[in-house]
Formats: sequence, C-alpha cells, structure tokens
Amino acid sequence: MREKYRWVLDLIILLVFLYLFFFSIELIGEGFKFLGKGFAESLFRATSNPLVGLVIGILATSIVQSSSTTTSTVVGMVAAGALNIRNAIPIIMGANIGTTVTNTIVSLAHITRKNEFRRAFAGATMHDFFNLLSVTVLLPIEAKIHFLEKGALLMTDLFEGIGGMKVISPIKAIVKPAIHLLMDFFTSLPFSKGLIFAVVEIVAIALLFLALNRMVTTLKHLFLGKIEGFFDTYIFKNTFQALFWGFFITAIVQSSSMTTSLLVPLIAGGLVTLEAAFPFTLGANIGTTFTAIMASFATHTPAAITVAFTHLLFNISGTTLFLPLKKLPISMARLLAEVAYRKRILALLYVVVVFFVIPLAIIFL
Repeated sequence: MREKYRWVLDLIILLVFLYLFFFSIELIGEGFKFLGKGFAESLFRATSNPLVGLVIGILATSIVQSSSTTTSTVVGMVAAGALNIRNAIPIIMGANIGTTVTNTIVSLAHITRKNEFRRAFAGATMHDFFNLLSVTVLLPIEAKIHFLEKGALLMTDLFEGIGGMKVISPIKAIVKPAIHLLMDFFTSLPFSKGLIFAVVEIVAIALLFLALNRMVTTLKHLFLGKIEGFFDTYIFKNTFQALFWGFFITAIVQSSSMTTSLLVPLIAGGLVTLEAAFPFTLGANIGTTFTAIMASFATHTPAAITVAFTHLLFNISGTTLFLPLKKLPISMARLLAEVAYRKRILALLYVVVVFFVIPLAIIFL
C-alpha cells in the first residue's frame, strides 16, 4: 500500500522543489534589482553604436535574469522618449542572448555528475548558440536595411489604438509574496546595500542548486519509464507541437528563462533529447515576447508597440532561419559540452566570459 501511494508523496516533493526553483530564479533577479534600477537604465542610454546596444542588452539581461524585464524596460523608455526605436532594437537582440544565462547556470548544478552535466550543458548552450547565430546573421541585415523595424511599423499600424492591457504571470503571483517577505527581512538588517546583495545572491543560488538536485532525483523516481511516453504524445511528439507548447507555456508564465531552465534537468536525466528540446526552446523564445507586447499596448505609444513587435519578428526570423538548420547549434552545443565535460572549470569560465566579461569590455572600450 505504501508503494502504491508513494507517487503522491513524490509529486508533493516535486511541487515543493518546483516552487523553490521558481522562487530562487525570481530571487536572483530581485537581488540585482535591489542593487539599483538606475544602473540598468544608465546603460541603456549609451546605445548610439549597435554593437554597444547589443552588449548592453546581454549584460542587463544577464544581471536581471529575465529578457521580459529588459524588453519591458526598453519599451517603457521608448514610450518615455528616452530611447528611439532604432537604438532599442540591438538591445532587444542582446536581451535574447542574455536570457540564456539562466539555463546555462542551471546546468552547472549537475557539474558533480559528469554524464548528467554533459547532457545538461549541451541542452543549455544550444539555446545560447541559437541566439548567437541569429544575432550574427540578423543584426548586420537589420543595420543595413532595417527590415525588422519596417515590419514592426506595419504591424503597429494594425494595432493602433489598443491599450490598457495588462497580463499577470501566475508564477510571479505565487512566488512574489515570499520574495517580498524575504527581501523585507534582508533590507531590515543593518548592513550595506552591497553586502545585502551578496547575501541575497548566495541564498538564491544555493536554493537553485538544492531545488534542481532534488527535482532531478524526484523526476527520475516518479516518471522514469512513463515520462518519455507523456512527452512523446503531448509535448515533443513532433517539431510543430514542441514549438507550440514552448510558445504557449512561456506566454503564460512570461519567462523563457523558467521554461527553458526547466528543460535542463529533463535533458540531464536523459528524458528529453536535444533534437526534441530544440523546437520547444525556439517556441519559448517567441513566447517570451508576449510580455513586452502587452506592456507596449498599455503605454498607448506607437513607438513602444513597434519596439515590442521587433522582438517578436526577430525571434520568428531566427526560428524560420535555424529550425531547418538545427544541426548547427546542436552540434556546436555538443562540442562545447564535450570540452566542458573533460575540464569542467571551462563551463564556469564560459558563463563569466560570454555573459559578463566580453560585454563589459566592449562597453568600456
């Protein structure tokens, strides 16, 4: 009888650590926001050079761990007249790259288990490579002929007059009360802002690693032998179904970081292949644009709506280009994962250098 109902306990444990997982991701971003919103906004103003705009988008999104946050902030700045459409577009592209830092960090939770880590790191970095390849191809074309801007302007004309729409993320609604309680506690301590920030980030990362470790163990115990059939039937049955579910789930939770990070432990456990996960990831990239579009409608500002639509068109263009060429980003991710598998310190260096050191170097140079 105990074994018969053991799945109920496993399911409860999974839900608890799933909540803790989402909580830790939100807490990481909250810690950086506590450091000062003015820091990100001051970066956004130095965008006359498209390359600088791109790396500002990468850095700002790597810091706040959410492309939705970055793009919504950009939409607000365009609506306020602090940023023009053309300068905003490279930042939006950079946000697409920066948002992948979360699932790449998530993959590091598997670093003590070599085979799991190799699969997890490949699963995370194929998202990195997809976005890097998309930007490499599409940014020069946009700088030359402004096809995203022109397409977005046409779409804006169709939606002119729409406004006042606001969407609430159910995940954020669930975790925010606990986040606020914890942040209120930390901010009440008689310490400097920098020290509080460091403590918050250490707590958040520790919770993230704990949650992921327990989720992988529980998923294997609960679903091993069953979950493959569920995914094959309902989510990863074919490319277009996976693409749809990636879009749909991300549009609901309003965070591609969350949906793609949730894939990492499944890939690590060998429950989902890279080939099956790739279209889901691309769908998540498109779904994450939903937040900024809704935010732009609320501004009643055509320029802000145009910027939000450029994000949508950019992700659709990248998907159209690289979904048929999926072997390229997947092969690059597997190659990098093989290198990191042999010398795991390189995985950590990859995260620090790609998402922080290079963007900072370009900005200051």
